[in-house]
Parts: sequence; structure tokens; C-alpha cells
Amino acid sequence: MNFDLSFWKNASQRRKRIYSIVFVFLAAILVTVVGSMIPLSSSDAYTIGQSLNATLNENRANNTLTQYIFINNFSICLLMFIPAAGAALGMFVLFNTGIALSAIATTQGFPTYIGLLSLVVTPIFWLEFIAYSIAMAESIWLFRRLTQKRWRELKWTAFFIGSCAGLLVIGSIIEVWIITVLG
Repeated sequence: MNFDLSFWKNASQRRKRIYSIVFVFLAAILVTVVGSMIPLSSSDAYTIGQSLNATLNENRANNTLTQYIFINNFSICLLMFIPAAGAALGMFVLFNTGIALSAIATTQGFPTYIGLLSLVVTPIFWLEFIAYSIAMAESIWLFRRLTQKRWRELKWTAFFIGSCAGLLVIGSIIEVWIITVLG
């Protein structure tokens, strides 16, 4: 079986980065879906759901929900920038995100695919998954460039960290707004 990689070989650096991010984005969605298919017992789903609700309620009461969501997501995103290992760590996190989605769906009494679909239609999904995909793709690029001793990649990494921070700030504001409006 031969794969035609001419699209990659003939692509500019910018286009290769875009291809990398799109590929990681699709892989991230797949890993999240696979995680959501892991069967959970009612007690496990309840425990996960209670933990998420406790964190939500505590930060809501302290008026720190936006900051908590941003710091949590940005911390995870920063780990995804670790050369090579960040991509694997990111996929592990997204797998567990799928499990958490399954737990929420189970405790609220609806099928997991409904939970996934309801997530995909929100801007939160797109902002967070794009940020995470950028971080994981850059993790791979950074590893490759550093092994080649091409230190200019650090400039790109800084640019992407800033871009991800911006996406995640917007995402956390929207997420809190949706939580507030929908209860």
C-alpha cells in the first residue's frame, strides 16, 4: 500500500504547519470519541459527575470560574507544547475528556453521542480543540527542529503559545457565559 505524500513534499512550510494542525485536530476528535465510548458503571459516572459539579460550584461561589477554566485549560495546553511528549500527553487528556463526557451523559440520562454533538456545536469545542491541536502539532515540530538545532522554532513556539492563550481566554469567557445562561 503506497501513500501519495506529494501534497506534503510540495507544500510550503506554512501549509505543512496547517496540515499538521488539521491532522492533529482530527486525531484529537477521534481520541475523544473513543474515550467517550468507554463503558462506565453508574457509580463511576456518578463519582466523576459529582467531582466536576463540586469544582464548578466551588468556583462559581468564589466568582473565579472564568479564571479557573482558563488556568486549567492553559496549564494543560502548555504541557502539550513539550517536545514530542506533549502530543502524547494531549491525546491522553482528550481521551479522559471523552470519559468525562460519557460520565456527564450517563448521570444526566442521555446517550453519550448527544453529549458529544452538543459539545461540537458550541464555540468552546472549536476554540479549545484548535488551541490543543496547535499545541500538539507544535510539540512535534519543536521536537524535530530542536533535534536539527534549528533554534528559530522557539520563536514560533512563543507565537503559538500566545495564540493558544488568546483562544483559551475567549473560550473560558464563552464557557462561563453558557454555564450561566443554561444553568
